[in-house]
Amino acid sequence: MKILVFTEGTIIMPKIGSDVSREERVKQSIDNLPEVNDFRSYIPCESAVAKLNNWKLQGADIYYLTSRTKPEDIEDVKYALNKHNFPDVQNLLFRKENQGYKDVAEQLLPDILIEDNCESIGGEAEMTFPHIQSKIKNKIHSIVVKEFAGIENLPDSICDLTK
Repeated sequence: MKILVFTEGTIIMPKIGSDVSREERVKQSIDNLPEVNDFRSYIPCESAVAKLNNWKLQGADIYYLTSRTKPEDIEDVKYALNKHNFPDVQNLLFRKENQGYKDVAEQLLPDILIEDNCESIGGEAEMTFPHIQSKIKNKIHSIVVKEFAGIENLPDSICDLTK
């Protein structure tokens, strides 16, 4: 089973969001505070590392999709994922020139796509799944979480993710 999970806002967040509410994290992003663009210092949202490692132990292949496109920013996201012991960090995907998120997802064709609702940057228009071709959508199970809320409330069993 392939699980594609969006990084920024879904499983990692700016360090300044560690001791504030989810709503304040969204406000920090909307206000585009300098720390929001310091991807190297990002930290896990809640228990994202434990959840993903648990799914990995159950046989899932974990893939990540970052919003970053500049090589140095992609490396910073990879650094943050490695620093916090996320599994399968080598599977960090990103958009190349003239690609949208949907193109990356359609190429990978994950069984499950987990992303946040992009509340701070425009909502559904900025998400991945809504833009995937109709003929492919029925092959991917979409899970949307609130931005900066993490994935801790998702099932522990990968079998239960598609229910």
